[in-house]
Amino acid sequence: MLVDVMIPAFNAADTIGRAVETAMAQREVASVIVVDDCSTDGTANVVRDVAAGDPRLRLVQFERNQGPAAARNHALRMGEAPFVAMVDSDDWLLPGRFATLLAGQTGWDFMADNILFIPEQCKTMPLPDAMLADLADKRRPLGLAEFIDRNISRPGRKRGELGFLKPVFRRELLGLLDLRYAENVRLGEDFVLYAKAMARGARFVLSQRCGYIAIERAGSLSGQHRTADLEALHQASLSLADESGLSRAERGLLATHAVSIGRKVAHRRFLDRKRDSGLARAISDLASTPLILARVCLDIIRDKRAAHSPPSTPQWRLLLDNADFP
Repeated sequence: MLVDVMIPAFNAADTIGRAVETAMAQREVASVIVVDDCSTDGTANVVRDVAAGDPRLRLVQFERNQGPAAARNHALRMGEAPFVAMVDSDDWLLPGRFATLLAGQTGWDFMADNILFIPEQCKTMPLPDAMLADLADKRRPLGLAEFIDRNISRPGRKRGELGFLKPVFRRELLGLLDLRYAENVRLGEDFVLYAKAMARGARFVLSQRCGYIAIERAGSLSGQHRTADLEALHQASLSLADESGLSRAERGLLATHAVSIGRKVAHRRFLDRKRDSGLARAISDLASTPLILARVCLDIIRDKRAAHSPPSTPQWRLLLDNADFP
């Protein structure tokens, strides 16, 4: 058995059963470690029922909510297998995923396959098997500069944030590179860990084949995350520049990434201030920084236009397409 699967969960009773079931169906799995982050909806009972006494299940229930990064770190301390894989509690794995990823275990530290995103309203529909079958068995290295660039939000750019990747990685890296999830970060914790790993020399490889299914939820950016979560991600993004050995290009891209997150923070703060003290006070707070105020207003306009646009037809999408594997 080669892989420990870690599943942090919070109020995931409706979805975690499939995550656990599909993980346990993989022959390479040594254990499935579920960390229930103080759920109130019976998540732990669903996990026990699905596992049906399988000794590979290891279930931990936190007495207080500590966040996804703390749950991941706790799970990592419990495992012993040479490889580790994270699975979100509302996602699931396709058959044979780990057999495909682990074929030829040399030349990489992180191996990430493609992800099929399914709109939430389509989650009970059959998978588009033809789309998955057409994916070539191609692999290529991923560098830090490309990784950072693909996580910077830009208007009009197709969504393809590589921070969504759910790689298999070597457990020994945690000690060799002094890696752990930043527990004050509840948003983008995977991005921060992957960036640190690559900055410290980890070899990251992408595979075009797909073995991971993720549910994609709709909603404007401004309404998806708490202000404090965006602020913590912003600080973590800034701190990545302290990593030694970064190239000038990598430092420049990290600076751009931090600016893009800072823009989202300003947007959320403006909305918070408007809610608490009114529009005039929110505008007054940014009067001394007209450029930030202009960007916030532009982002609000974009959100409102998106909210009033005719609903588009929900579609499945792959994180990586043919252009990513020339």
